[in-house]
Amino acid sequence: MKASMEGYLDSSEYIDWKHPLLLAKAAELAEGCVSDEAVAKQCFEFVRDAIKHSWDCRMNPVTCKASEVLTHGTGYCYAKSHLLAALLRANAIPAALCYQRLTIGTEGPPYCLHGLNAVYLKRHGWYRIDARGNKPGVFADFCPPIEKLAFPVVDVLERDFPQLLAEPLPQVVKALTQNQTVEEVFDNLPDAEVIKVPPRKLRPLTVRPKE
Repeated sequence: MKASMEGYLDSSEYIDWKHPLLLAKAAELAEGCVSDEAVAKQCFEFVRDAIKHSWDCRMNPVTCKASEVLTHGTGYCYAKSHLLAALLRANAIPAALCYQRLTIGTEGPPYCLHGLNAVYLKRHGWYRIDARGNKPGVFADFCPPIEKLAFPVVDVLERDFPQLLAEPLPQVVKALTQNQTVEEVFDNLPDAEVIKVPPRKLRPLTVRPKE
């Protein structure tokens, strides 16, 4: 188990949890917590509520690295997932990146990827969480073992990808590093009908309820 989790604990270019600011924030969020679940909840709620969603707030600059998201207090869903992964990993909690393919409007094309996370909790195994930020009509929460994600997959061409990735997808990094403003990112949102990496599926208890 230890070897299989190593990739989900690594610090890297975009999940740069060894950055001093990230280490300090991770320690602050974990203070007083007595379980990995409590730490994960604190990290999730901080990223969900304290970090602004770039498009919701039309807030620049465009961020990608976890340390950038923390410094500027803003990020697209992908960037917020990088920050959440970094805060969890800094607290020695395995964290992965996950993706959905969703319609940009209410139904039909165009589509784009949506970024979220999975966290490995000792009591529950892998559990998906979505810290993109709540707003009217969108509510995500931390209530394991029940998933409370921001968006259901309802359109026939939408996808709920099962892969647990240690690093962000190249098309996501490209969108966040080659566009200069939040408007440019929105005009060039990444998309994928298939994520071509070996799947590592969530445990059955984390499957989305169908109600």
